Amino acid sequence: MSRANSFSEKKLGGSNRIRPSDIELEDLDDSSVNDWNNPARMSPTLGELLKRVGDSTRIEGDLIPTTSEHRVIDMNEHGGGADDSFSNKIPSRSVPFVLSFNNLTYSVKVPTKMRLPTCFRRKNKLGDESLASSRPSTKTLLNNISGEAKDGEILAVLGASGSGKSTLIDAIANRIAKGSLKGTVTLNGEVLQSRLQKVISAYVMQDDLLYPMLTVEETLMFSAEFRLPRSLSKSKKKARVQALIDQLGLRNAANTVIGDEGHRGVSGGERRRVSIGTDIIHDPILLFLDEPTSGLDSTSAFMVIKVLQRIAQSGSIVMMSIHQPSYRILGLLDRVIFLSRGQTVFNSRPSNLPRFFEDFGHPIPENENKTEFALDFIREQEVSPAGTKSLVEFNKTWNYMNRKNSCTYSANGVDYRGLSLKEAISASISKGKLVSGATNNDPNFTSTMETFANPPWTEINVLNRRSLLNMKRMPELVGIRLGAVTITGFILATVFWHLDNSPRGLQERLGFFAFAMSTTYYTCAEALPVFLTEKFIFMRETAYNAYRRSSYVLSRAIVDLPALVLLSVAFAVITYWSVGLAGGFHGFLFFFLIILASFWAGSSFVTFLSSVISHVMVGYTVVVAVLAYFLLFSGFFMNRDRMPVYWLWFHYISLIKYPFEAVLQNEFADPNKCFINGAQIFDTTPLKGFPMELKEKLLKSISSTLGFELTPTTCVTTGMDILKDQGVTQLNKWNCLLITVAWGVFFRILFYFFLLIGSKNKRR
Repeated sequence: MSRANSFSEKKLGGSNRIRPSDIELEDLDDSSVNDWNNPARMSPTLGELLKRVGDSTRIEGDLIPTTSEHRVIDMNEHGGGADDSFSNKIPSRSVPFVLSFNNLTYSVKVPTKMRLPTCFRRKNKLGDESLASSRPSTKTLLNNISGEAKDGEILAVLGASGSGKSTLIDAIANRIAKGSLKGTVTLNGEVLQSRLQKVISAYVMQDDLLYPMLTVEETLMFSAEFRLPRSLSKSKKKARVQALIDQLGLRNAANTVIGDEGHRGVSGGERRRVSIGTDIIHDPILLFLDEPTSGLDSTSAFMVIKVLQRIAQSGSIVMMSIHQPSYRILGLLDRVIFLSRGQTVFNSRPSNLPRFFEDFGHPIPENENKTEFALDFIREQEVSPAGTKSLVEFNKTWNYMNRKNSCTYSANGVDYRGLSLKEAISASISKGKLVSGATNNDPNFTSTMETFANPPWTEINVLNRRSLLNMKRMPELVGIRLGAVTITGFILATVFWHLDNSPRGLQERLGFFAFAMSTTYYTCAEALPVFLTEKFIFMRETAYNAYRRSSYVLSRAIVDLPALVLLSVAFAVITYWSVGLAGGFHGFLFFFLIILASFWAGSSFVTFLSSVISHVMVGYTVVVAVLAYFLLFSGFFMNRDRMPVYWLWFHYISLIKYPFEAVLQNEFADPNKCFINGAQIFDTTPLKGFPMELKEKLLKSISSTLGFELTPTTCVTTGMDILKDQGVTQLNKWNCLLITVAWGVFFRILFYFFLLIGSKNKRR
């Protein structure tokens, strides 16, 4: 392929200016290709770029943001004037970053298969039983991979499914446990500390994890409140969001909700750009993306990569995995790495692909897509007997022969191998980068910068507002639970309508209390999917320190309380007077409090389970089973004194035990109230239908035998007797209330620790 054809193809590929990377050079001199002195390569930092709201041009039916005719949005806290020079020229960038990864190797253990009995084992040709399936083995996902990425460029990792693209991105982005990954990742020659990398980098997952009922503008605004430095005022953050909306080409969709399966929202390409926007709102120096074009049509995919190109040109390093880029997308990439089964088979500029395969002896046909040819050829090599070994070795030799011309990091006469990471980040901040906790005049920011952009109370406030806004637009979440509680309360009120104080009424009261207390817990099971739907959003946001895990736990508790109060009021009002419970207003107030405490404990228990169990149906099964056991050992079906010793521990951890005993004491604690008199002792026997005269004779006979007078009006069983008979003697009702509340706090703490342990979002 001639250079003229190559250049024209690149120009037609959608690039709107001539870039050095579009020109193939005989000597493969990357230094010349990426000459920092070339004015075409000069671009502002993203912080400066976002100060200018650009016009948008329509390309193939959608918006591609441009940087022409900008106006100024002053992001300076104390500044108020506009710098007109921004509208006339693009200031040069002189703060380069070089991200290097060397000899990255990552292996995982393959689970051992179960050995079959001897009679079922297959034998090999020699007649020996095959033991291969029982031997532990390891699979190498990354095999000694090295490379580099520079700011202002997009590095794309290509390969077939299972080649190791996402694994390589995860390795460089510090998403693999250090004990499992071999090799080094450095920025400007210095090993990146995990704490620093979280502050200056962002990771965009393959799935678009967003709240469905928030608009595009609201989503980006909440992200800005999480990630931008606290030194910026509310108005400055809003201005930054508006500028970012224009940069991403989302102005027409700014007030449209994200949407999900049940709610119509933005398109797939717009959703992907919103996902990217939430992660670049804090202006990261390093941006990693896993399959950003997955599931998009060609136009939407091109627009996404066009946005990434502008992000890179603003002074960021962009690395992404991509399955099979189109011809136009390939023209936007600065460097590509082709992987095959965890090994590098090509690592250079896309413009060098024809020369690489020509030197290997398999030239790319003139009219064929270079990427498709490369991927198809690599796949053919993989299924051949020799595999891709020859291609891997040739890539090493080919790069070694040209290495002397492709390893220069100079610009304007300055050797950037000697520029420390601290100096580079400091200079980048002075050019507009918004690193959390750092200021432009802070010489020691790397040691004094804070891990999180905001204090805990600010994070909790933002989380509360976001959750309440999303809940407000999805009233069915609370409406379904309120409807279930209301219907249950109505059924109980009509079934147990105005119970009397007879022996049968006494048994019915006990049944009402047992069913009512267990219902509060079962109703909470409906909240199980809530965290499961938020789980991956939470993991994405906390992986790079958008907010603290403790802030999320506290926010979840605060947001849950209003709904729990509403449910408790509805249930208590419907059932208390309808059933005819004792205690008057004070009794009702305690009944409401214990119902609220039960909802609190049940909600906390279900929230904790949602952090342990990742599947909704499995979660429902576990909740129903555990709550059934709690009810069994609550003391309703069997008193504590009658339980086997080896099951007594379950009685004390039963969540239903304490609210059940509390409502019993609230109902039967009056020692002067009689529930069974002399004439009623026969009501639970076959003598119930006998005439009263006969019952009086029987009472006189019993009195003479017992030695004290027993008349039809003599009180035989008081409320205290019922409590003793039920084994409710160890705790008073207020202690039971406090223990129920404490159970809720305990499960919230467990929820926090499981989030802390289980949301590291790193491979092992």
